[in-house]
Amino acid sequence: MLIDKERATLLVVDIQEKLLPAVLDAEGMLARCRWLIAAAHDVGLPVVFSEQYPQGLGHTAPTLLAAAPGAAVVSKLHFSCVASQCLPPDLLQRPQVVVCGMETHVCVLQTVLELLAHGKQVFVVADAVSSRSQIDRDYGLQRMRDAGAVLVTREMVLFEALQVSGTELFRQMSKRYLVGTQPS
Repeated sequence: MLIDKERATLLVVDIQEKLLPAVLDAEGMLARCRWLIAAAHDVGLPVVFSEQYPQGLGHTAPTLLAAAPGAAVVSKLHFSCVASQCLPPDLLQRPQVVVCGMETHVCVLQTVLELLAHGKQVFVVADAVSSRSQIDRDYGLQRMRDAGAVLVTREMVLFEALQVSGTELFRQMSKRYLVGTQPS
């Protein structure tokens, strides 16, 4: 199955100021997520940010919010966005959810497993998730894949949202996101 921008939403899970420095490759993670969020926003994929206990962990990194102006921001106490019932109705009406964020083995995992249980097609952006340890990241990704989530990369999300080359949108997106250097 392919990601369809008319049927999908990008859910950015808990990339918050106070927790970010604790995860693996925090700077690279932030840059990769900003790339993904900006590209998704530019191709018309709706974006939703979640925040886990923002009073204690701070808010979403400002550079990420700036990449998708006007995107919904929801707060939660449950690790899962689904269990907290904080997701906007328009996200829940779409059959596909593309997920990035942190931590891979906690909030991302629990959200993905519950989205799958609710019949969603879930795509986890493997190069845009992180945890405090490599083993937790690896096993979180493995468990989500084993449960039925599709592991993708940022470029897969972009190319599937674009669907075709040769258009003005493709040329703009290619210049903005594909030509030159990009976060690894």
